[in-house]
Amino acid sequence: MSTRESTHQTTETFHGGRLIARRLKAHGVSKLFTLSGGHLFSIYDGCKEEGIEIVDVRHESTAAFAAEGWAKVTREPGVCALTAGPGVTNGMSAMASAQANHSPIVVLGGRAPAMRWGMGSLQEIDHVPFVRPLTKLAATPESTAEIPGLVDEAFTTALASHGGPTFLDFPMDYVFMEAAEPQDALEGLPARASRGADGASIERAAELLKGAERPVIMAGTDLYWGHGEEALLELAQTLRIPVFLNGLARGCVPADHELFFSRARGQALKGADVALVVGVPMDFRLGFGGSFGDQTEIVVIDVAEPVRPHPRAVAAECYGALASTLSDLRAAAGGRALGSEDWIAGLRAAETERREAEKVELDDDRAPLHPMRLYRELGTVLDRDAIVIGDGGDFVSYAGRVIDSYQPGCWLDPGPFGCLGTGPGYALAAKLAHPDRQVVLMLGDGAFGFSGMEFDTLARHGVNVVGVMGNNGIWALEKHPMEFLYGYSVAADLRPATRYDQVVEALGGYGELVERPGDLRGALERAFSAQKPALVNVLTDPTVVYPRKSNLA
Repeated sequence: MSTRESTHQTTETFHGGRLIARRLKAHGVSKLFTLSGGHLFSIYDGCKEEGIEIVDVRHESTAAFAAEGWAKVTREPGVCALTAGPGVTNGMSAMASAQANHSPIVVLGGRAPAMRWGMGSLQEIDHVPFVRPLTKLAATPESTAEIPGLVDEAFTTALASHGGPTFLDFPMDYVFMEAAEPQDALEGLPARASRGADGASIERAAELLKGAERPVIMAGTDLYWGHGEEALLELAQTLRIPVFLNGLARGCVPADHELFFSRARGQALKGADVALVVGVPMDFRLGFGGSFGDQTEIVVIDVAEPVRPHPRAVAAECYGALASTLSDLRAAAGGRALGSEDWIAGLRAAETERREAEKVELDDDRAPLHPMRLYRELGTVLDRDAIVIGDGGDFVSYAGRVIDSYQPGCWLDPGPFGCLGTGPGYALAAKLAHPDRQVVLMLGDGAFGFSGMEFDTLARHGVNVVGVMGNNGIWALEKHPMEFLYGYSVAADLRPATRYDQVVEALGGYGELVERPGDLRGALERAFSAQKPALVNVLTDPTVVYPRKSNLA
């Protein structure tokens, strides 16, 4: 830090890395996820001076996934710093994931010096053109003085609906030069918009609801980002509407609430006469709109207009702040029950029947284990506010089917981009944000190969995540469908019974192998009490085929 004299006042100046850190601090950032790189030294120095914790990982993709995980469990922007060239390109999958999930993250990149641009500096490449399609903002400052305003813009843009990733890279010479921080710099994060959908849209949706005999709510990730869970629950309870949830919306209505359903989803969506589709696109998870009945009147409710056209006609659209929109809709629909108790009772009967049918698999005593038996045992040791993270294919599909969530932000999976390797980064961020809660990482053995070295990161930082692996020695999501189509499979086998638990032990964690159902409960209890990151490596049956036509997503 130095000073610059004037005839009227003394103005502090800071090097570019410190300017970045001061803006991060102003926006409430407490953690910077990164992997060490020389282009970032000035930013690290600034963060050290401003009291921002630097959390270093073993691969840049994990740094970026950790930023997204932080956003998912806090609903505040997560921030990572990636060194120039391969550091930034390694983070691109996570940027694409954040884009698909509407996760607000700010990605800071290193960049070769502007004064030497085009001369072939180390890791010199223009990141902006290929990062831009994955982000809401991608930019490079043209001077040190531009840095603070650009960082403020990145945060504002990341949070604006729909949320998503932003990217800034900083020429190495600019972050070592000095400039003054603007006096009019933004103070903290912008306030969330509170204006709901317009009155005409609300009235149209309310008229449809008033005439409904079989209404249903299908809500997804933007409900969570829009802080709409309380308003949704009040609407559902007041109007007596069954609720189904996917993505980050899981837990926004507790799994033991009388109006929450999961197993009866196909029946409910096909049989509904009016469906409120709240904060979720009609993508592959909803059959591109085909999950609803041909005669179902669809009311789309979201924080903003969709990024792509609806795949089928909708009867009404309500765009605006979700809490206000849902409250206004509840009032406009009459603020009373819609007379749908027979509808609710029928869905509850179907839900109960399907849950009862699962008991055969939940009680299965085979060895290697059926994944459902694993999840039965896990359910007995999970706290109500446990954060469960899925990173895998069929193994995580089973988890999504039977693991219940009771609070918002307690279920994290890769989302529609479907990128493996997200889990350790998500888990790192979740445990740092909520150190007193259980954080459980459900891992396929295939997914472990993407970022298993991050157990070293967890151990170094004292982050006691419990990993539970379904180890079937195959890429089940690909092997079984390929064999169904062709009668054979290729590129779908892994080494059977690999001792990933021993890998985790070598990286400083606790590991245990489970081969029989009767040994699982004790292994889980020991993992939770180990006081270090742990992996329970469970051998699961490779012949088990997940029912891909399941109504769950």
